[in-house]
Amino acid sequence: MHNVLEPVLLLLAASVIVVVLCRQLRQPPILGYLLVGVVIGPHAFGWIQESTGSEVLGEIGVVFLMFSIGLEFSLGKLKAMRHSVFGLGSAQVIISLLSLTLLGILIGLEWQSGLAIGGMIAMSSTAIVSKLLSERMELESPHGRQIFGVLLFQDLSVVPLLILIPALASNPSSKALFMQLGIAAVQATIVLVIVFYLGDKLLRRWFHLVARQKSSELFILNVLLVTLGIAWLTAQAELSLALGAFLAGMLISETEYRFEVEDSIRPFRDVLLGLFFVTIGMKLNILTIWQHAGWIAIFLLLLIPGKMLMIAGLGKAFGLPAGVSLRTGIYLAQAGEFGFVLLALATQSGQQLLPDYLQQSLLSAMVIAMFVAPLLIQKSDKLVLKFVKSEWMSQSLQLTRIAMQSMDSEGHVLICGYGRSGQNLARLLAQENVPFMALDLDPERIAEATAAGESVVFGDAGKKEALLAAGLKRASAVVVAFSDTHLAQKIMSHVQSIRPELPIIVRTVDGTDIDKLKDAGAAEVVAELQEGSLMLASHTLMLLGVPLSRVIRRIRQTREEQYALFKGFFVGESDVQESGADINQPRLHTVHIPPGASAVGKTLSTLNFERIDVEVRAIRRRNTRTVSPEAETEILSDDTLVLLGTPETLSLAESLLLQGH
Repeated sequence: MHNVLEPVLLLLAASVIVVVLCRQLRQPPILGYLLVGVVIGPHAFGWIQESTGSEVLGEIGVVFLMFSIGLEFSLGKLKAMRHSVFGLGSAQVIISLLSLTLLGILIGLEWQSGLAIGGMIAMSSTAIVSKLLSERMELESPHGRQIFGVLLFQDLSVVPLLILIPALASNPSSKALFMQLGIAAVQATIVLVIVFYLGDKLLRRWFHLVARQKSSELFILNVLLVTLGIAWLTAQAELSLALGAFLAGMLISETEYRFEVEDSIRPFRDVLLGLFFVTIGMKLNILTIWQHAGWIAIFLLLLIPGKMLMIAGLGKAFGLPAGVSLRTGIYLAQAGEFGFVLLALATQSGQQLLPDYLQQSLLSAMVIAMFVAPLLIQKSDKLVLKFVKSEWMSQSLQLTRIAMQSMDSEGHVLICGYGRSGQNLARLLAQENVPFMALDLDPERIAEATAAGESVVFGDAGKKEALLAAGLKRASAVVVAFSDTHLAQKIMSHVQSIRPELPIIVRTVDGTDIDKLKDAGAAEVVAELQEGSLMLASHTLMLLGVPLSRVIRRIRQTREEQYALFKGFFVGESDVQESGADINQPRLHTVHIPPGASAVGKTLSTLNFERIDVEVRAIRRRNTRTVSPEAETEILSDDTLVLLGTPETLSLAESLLLQGH
C-alpha cells in the first residue's frame, strides 16, 4: 500500500508546486505539468516509472478534453466565423499536412510519418493563445477573430486525424490503407447515425429524468456515464475514444443542460488532462537532447518562424492587412495540446509511426515552442512595427482618426470600453448634455454605434498614444467601464503621468481590488456586487416605509466607508461551487463561547484581535445582537461572536477565544 501511495503523493506535491509557480509567473499550467513529467520521469530523477495505469488515466483526460470541444461546438458559431475557419484555418492545416508529407519524403521518411508530423505541427495551443488574447484585451480585435477561426478549424481537424493516424501507424500498403480508411469511414458513419438519431431522442429525456431527482451527485455520475459510454461505443467500432467523447459533447450541446454539464466535468477534465501532460513529459529524455540537437532545431524552425511566415503569407493571400496577418502568425507559432495527443497516438506501443529519435526531437521542440510562445506574443507589437512598414502608417491613421473625432471636444468624459456599462453611462451623460468620447476594440460594436451617431472610435485605451489622441489633456474625467484590474491600473498609470489631477472612475466586479485601485489613483471605484446590494437594500427599505432621506444617508455612509458594511460574508458550499471563491478572501465566521472558554470575562481590547487582522463585527447575547461592539465590551459565556477575517486568521482567533493561544 505504501509503495502505491508514495508515487501518488510525489506526483501531487510536484504538480501543486510547479503549477503554483506557473500561475505566479502567469504561464499556462500545461507547461507546469510537462515540466513535472520531465523531472519525475524515468529519464531524469526516475522517481516515477511509466505505467499502463497512468497512461489510461491520461487518455481519459483527453476524452474529457474532446468532450469539452464537442460541448462548445456550435453550428451558429461556425457559420459566423466561416470565412476565417474554412478559409485561413483550412488552408493552414491542409498546407501543413501536404508540405510536411513532401518534406518527410525528401529526407527519406515514409509519407505516413511525414503526414503524421504535419498534423502535429499544424496544431496550436488554444490554452496559451486564448489566455494571452484575453489578458491583452484582443479577443475582439481583427487578428483575435482570425486566430479563433484558425483554432476552431484545428480542433475540428483533430477528429479525422484521430481516425487517420492509427490507420497510418499500422503501416499497410497503399491499397490496404485506403481500404482500412474506407472501413473506418463506414464505421464512423454508422456510429454517427446511431448516436445522433437515437441519442438526440433518448438523451434529452434521460437528462430530464436525472435532473428531476435534484441530486448533484447523480447528475455528475450521469455525465460521466454518458461521456465514457459513448466513447466506449466508438471504441467498439474500432474508432478512438476521443472521437466518441466529441460526439457526446455535440449531443449535449444541443440540450439546455450544456452549461451545467460543463461545470460538472471541469474538475475531472482538468485533473486527468494534467495527468496526460505529465505522462507526455515523462516520455521526454532530456539526456538525449544534445544528441538530437539538429533535429530539434529543424522542428523549432518549422514550429515558430516557419509556421509564423506560412500563416502570415496565407493571411495576405486571403486579403488581410499585413499587420493582422503577421500578428495572427505570431500568436499561432507554437505547438498545441492536440499535437501532444496526436504524438501519443502515433507512438503507442506496437504501432510506432515515428522512430525514437524523431519522437524525442519532436517532443522536445514542441515543449520548447510552448515555453517560448508567451514571450513571443508579448513582443508581437514591436515585431509587427519592425517588419511591417505599413503598420506605422496604419497606427498613425488610427490615432489621426481618433484625434479628428475628439478635436472639437473640450471638458469631455473619456470612456474606456463601450460595452453595456459604457453605453449606459454614455446615454446618461448625453441626457445631461455632457460630451464624451469612447474607446473600444470591438469593430462590429463600433460600426453599429458610429452608424447611430455615437461618439466612439476604435482604439486601445491601454496605450498612452490612444488616450492622448482621444483628448486626454482636454478631458474632465476618465471612466474605465470594464472590470479588468490589471488593465485599469495600466490606464491609470498613463493618466497619472499626464494629468495627475484628473478624476478617474473605475468599475470592478466586487470589493476585492478596491484598495488596490484606490492606491493606483482611482478617485472612485464602483463595485458591481456592492452597488447591486445597495440598490436592493434601498428599494427594500423604502417599501418598508423608511424615510427616503434616511435611506440616502445610509447609502452615502456605506459608500464613504468603501462598502465596509459589506465586507465579508458567510461562506457556504454553493459559494465555492458557483464562484470559485478565493479561499483567502475575508469572510464572516461565528464562534460560540462555551462556559470555561479562555475568553470568558475578558474584554475585546484585552484580546487585541487587531494584531492578527481580525475584526469583531457583532456579538449575539441572549437573542440581542450588538453590531460593532465597543473595545471594553466583556465577553460572557454563551455569547456568539461574529468575526471578519481570512480563514487562517479566523482559525487563530477561534483558538485564542476558546483556548487562550
